[in-house]
Amino acid sequence: MGESREITALIRAWGDGDQTALDRLTPLVYDELRRMAKRYMRSQRAGHSLQATALVHEAYLHLIDARSAGWRDRAHFFAFSAQIMRRILIDAARARASQKRGGGAQYAEHSTAVNLDEIPAVVPNQGAELLALEDALIRLEQMDGRKAKVIELRFFGGLSVEEAAEVLEVSPQTVMRDWRVARVWLARELRV
Repeated sequence: MGESREITALIRAWGDGDQTALDRLTPLVYDELRRMAKRYMRSQRAGHSLQATALVHEAYLHLIDARSAGWRDRAHFFAFSAQIMRRILIDAARARASQKRGGGAQYAEHSTAVNLDEIPAVVPNQGAELLALEDALIRLEQMDGRKAKVIELRFFGGLSVEEAAEVLEVSPQTVMRDWRVARVWLARELRV
């Protein structure tokens, strides 16, 4: 609990322009960011061009640029970090898909299945699966933004139910209800 408060205080100080706060914050959040990245990369195919350390470093550069994002606390910071990592992975998957198909071809929207029973433990092991999940999340977001955010926070961010509830300013029961409904909806969309 003390480390969480310290992270929150440093995030706020950094957002207010205290550059030394970033120096003190980095070692406190690096391990958690690395854990998130490793979880994303765990199921990637062998020889995947983006490694967990590179993902953390790329996300870190984006975080530095977003210093004034107005993070309220540790949970918001890691939720934002998850969003950045998701974008990096999606961009990398789209670039690979584009290269494989001569530069501009579209991927099959529902060509692969994602095992939602394993959320949030693993990430899809193929770029096409990640892209299919991304497309489904975009559709879900258009229908119900909070449910899509719950999936993002728990699956991509690895946040607990309680942390997701804090970020979304809802009860843990609401997060669990949204989590269950969103997983069923995604399973149907992805034809798992």
